Amino acid sequence: MNSSANSHAFALTPDQQNLMDYADRFAREQLYPLCEKMDNEEWWPQDTFKEMGKLGLLGVTVPEQYGGAGLSILEAGLILQAISRWNHAFALSWVAHDNLCVNSLYNNGNEMIRQKYLPKLCSGEWTGCLGLTEPGAGSDALGSMRTKAVRDGNEYILNGSKIYITNGPIADICLVYAKTQPGRGSKGITAFVVETSWPGFKVAQKLQKMGFRGSQTGELVFEDLRVPVDNILGEEHEGHKVVMSGLDVERAMIAPVNVGIAERTLELSVEYAKTREQFGKTIASFQMVQSRLADMYVWIETMKTFCWQVLAEVSHIDEATAGRGEIHARTAASIMYCADMCNRILDNGVQIHGGTGYIWESEMNRLFRSTKLLEIGAGTTEVRKMIIAGELLSDQ
Repeated sequence: MNSSANSHAFALTPDQQNLMDYADRFAREQLYPLCEKMDNEEWWPQDTFKEMGKLGLLGVTVPEQYGGAGLSILEAGLILQAISRWNHAFALSWVAHDNLCVNSLYNNGNEMIRQKYLPKLCSGEWTGCLGLTEPGAGSDALGSMRTKAVRDGNEYILNGSKIYITNGPIADICLVYAKTQPGRGSKGITAFVVETSWPGFKVAQKLQKMGFRGSQTGELVFEDLRVPVDNILGEEHEGHKVVMSGLDVERAMIAPVNVGIAERTLELSVEYAKTREQFGKTIASFQMVQSRLADMYVWIETMKTFCWQVLAEVSHIDEATAGRGEIHARTAASIMYCADMCNRILDNGVQIHGGTGYIWESEMNRLFRSTKLLEIGAGTTEVRKMIIAGELLSDQ
């Protein structure tokens, strides 16, 4: 893709800036006060999605006829960036619901699926999740997949398990991938829309994490769970296409989480530097502290520019063509760069805060504990480099 065609992405339109400001106010006023309880208790505010649904902050990329807001991937990313500034744990659950589940259901679902599931997911009455990763299938999620589904008339019988599933313990709807044609390697997979109330669906355990603690993460088990054939997402046995197109969008969408966390880290670091006194003066007067702050600012500005541009590019492609070519490399590059810079910014933030940043209860510490997940989820840094190198070395 010719990135010069998307030069408008370097600056937000007034409407996009207003949307981000709107989401920022909501997150600052309604989500930020929940952070401490969510982190301390791994607690989830179950009614908040319904409030967001009323405000048009769910189903962002879904057309209005199904209850959504009808906005672009870029605009969804701006909302996510604003939420991430104030409550990154909530932001992770939001993107798992709104992008990994809801956006995929709209893009790949038949009309029955769209009409049956999207309105309640867009209103926040239902929560969605994506079930791809398994205990033995992480970076090689497709090739090593062991969850299987066997056809029985107009139903499939699903057996297997998924792990590290964001929203898994609280979800009403789960987009599940399973092998339906064993022996085809990373193909022969089908995507299913599963209702978690159906017999055979179990939450085996809720997992406790180092960071993003309020975002609920779990292990899911399927035991002879029957799924109607009508609930197949995309084409039967062609679920790998749904996965690959969705992963590009997911990587582009996870990048703004890094940006929001980094923005909040810089804000806290500037405030602390201006008020913390040592040797008879504020540490903001020390050139080495100023150097760290300047680096953090530059990294954030470049993160925003790259992140927004790639989001704009994803917004303008046919998602059926995603998962290969230049956009495949650019989405991997966007999340890799943003996660790497976020790591550096968080490291500088803790260093500026000194001992205060190392105390568990501090906001700086809570932010710092988020860093590694962003270098692992949606494809590890190593996988992202493989994708980029593969595109660079391709003969196509």
